[in-house]
Amino acid sequence: MSTFVLVPGAGGDPWFWSRLVPRLEDAGHRAVAVDLPGDDPEVDLEGYIDLVVRAVQGCEGPVVLVGQSFGGFSAAGAALRVPVQRLVLLNAMIPAPGESGAGWWKAVGQAQARRDAERDAGRDPEAGFDVLEVFFHDAPDDVLAEAAEHERDEVEAAFHAPWPGESWPDVPTAVLAGDDDRLFPLALQQRVAQERLGLPVAVVPGGHLNALTRPVDVAAALLSLTDG
Repeated sequence: MSTFVLVPGAGGDPWFWSRLVPRLEDAGHRAVAVDLPGDDPEVDLEGYIDLVVRAVQGCEGPVVLVGQSFGGFSAAGAALRVPVQRLVLLNAMIPAPGESGAGWWKAVGQAQARRDAERDAGRDPEAGFDVLEVFFHDAPDDVLAEAAEHERDEVEAAFHAPWPGESWPDVPTAVLAGDDDRLFPLALQQRVAQERLGLPVAVVPGGHLNALTRPVDVAAALLSLTDG
């Protein structure tokens, strides 16, 4: 039995994992969704990492630490400080040493990669940023109905703090990416994972928030990484 410690992205709301947790528990594992105070200007990236570390330390058995989107910075930072069985990056920002979340976007060429992906998909690459289209294009109605209740801002403190590692944590790492992620397109994720970690990407169905929109598929991908 493993414990999955699930780290959300910007905003930090554990609701993002609410449809995945029961699938992992039904498979006989434990799951803990971390609550990060994304809207608290007094908490920076080190504060996020502290919270993730405490969550891991409170778990029994082997821990699979999962970071989604900006949660890749927090999860990878925690893996530098506390033992985990595996680190999983789900549609995640993969930090370089000393890089901030704010600096990541330009460093990896996210804007051009997104325009290229939109053009290739037959959508307008110069269209304005539509939250529903980018994040919830594959969401069922019940997820859409709940989403507005869980909207939480991400203040600048965490995004502008540098990732503290001097190198990647010495932990087995897997990279999962949605096949229709319209924020971090698959081609971008594949390139960054190869350049920064020398790792391939396992493709899972759905968009950027696929733990909400495709929880069965994401659970299957995570469970395939456990040792039983």
